[in-house]
Amino acid sequence: MLYLTGIIITFFLAVILIGKKNKSDADHILAIWLVCLGLHLTLFYLIFTGKYIGFPYLLGIEIPMPLVHGPLLYLYVSSLTHQTAYKPHRLIHFLPALITYLVLTPFYILPIAQKILVYQNNGLDFEMLLSPIRIITMISGVVYTVLSLIKVYRHKKNIANKFSNTEKINLSWLLYLIMGIAFIWLVVIFGIDEYIFATVVLFVFFIGYFGIKQVGIFTSRQEDILIAPLITTEKNKYAKSGLTEDSINDIYHELSALMQKEKLYTDPEITLLQLSKELDIHPNYLSQVINTIEQKNFYDYINIQRIEEFKRIADLPGNKKFTLLSLAYECGFNSKTSFNRNFKKQTGISPSEYLEQKRSPD
Repeated sequence: MLYLTGIIITFFLAVILIGKKNKSDADHILAIWLVCLGLHLTLFYLIFTGKYIGFPYLLGIEIPMPLVHGPLLYLYVSSLTHQTAYKPHRLIHFLPALITYLVLTPFYILPIAQKILVYQNNGLDFEMLLSPIRIITMISGVVYTVLSLIKVYRHKKNIANKFSNTEKINLSWLLYLIMGIAFIWLVVIFGIDEYIFATVVLFVFFIGYFGIKQVGIFTSRQEDILIAPLITTEKNKYAKSGLTEDSINDIYHELSALMQKEKLYTDPEITLLQLSKELDIHPNYLSQVINTIEQKNFYDYINIQRIEEFKRIADLPGNKKFTLLSLAYECGFNSKTSFNRNFKKQTGISPSEYLEQKRSPD
């Protein structure tokens, strides 16, 4: 019953996703992945219940399928974080699965009765093939899980170079997804088939619950920023920028003058792209200038400006009647958590402790 429920939910989620309006590249990948999960669960159900005897032509199709899940996770994470390679190159990730199908050709061409006999005798005469396939499958699962985590880590790091406010950028969905897959692979390594597929079914329940709860996965609503697009994710993005030391200093002086005059940091949603348009330069150049002169990413640079502004206006006599949070909002912070975290990060003390020190007599 558990497996049947998992199969139904998996295909149901796939149908919802396929019917989603304005599907992104990531949506297409997730839909394909759900269909593959549904087929894999269906094939296991037939084998586990012994009903495969009625569908002997399907035997063996499930063996290479675990080699598909890792690449699909990786490609989904890559697409959702805008770190995708040229689309035709994606097919390379599925070569191990294709090769495994080719290696299993001797089994696929067996007469139906002999195929059934092999399954009834735990892979009789094919042990030499199944053992290395199992090892390769486990290696694939671990490698693609790690690669997916690296993608998320890089994206999280790059976000700080592009946005001054990361409160709405939610990476939890991806982290939960990767952790769920990692747990499945642990069960694969140490468990038996029944436990493995029970875990997969629970994983499908998880996808359904958190995917529907997370805005933008199975719906077309875009109220929250799930994964903010980045301008560039190149490893050495400044290598060929062409900016000289003088150019960097000139741009920095323009930036400082603009920030002092316009106080653009008070906009809670200010981004590197918006600021670069104000200066009429490429955003990568501006990022390079801030990183080079300030030795900080864009996120820290803007929030330091906000903290300095808070210090200035908090000392004004007319502002003593306002709460710390209202002053923080005026400076560009959009939440108490963000304000306190950034203030303590830069000063080592909380905003209230800072004001107590400022106002206490020597």
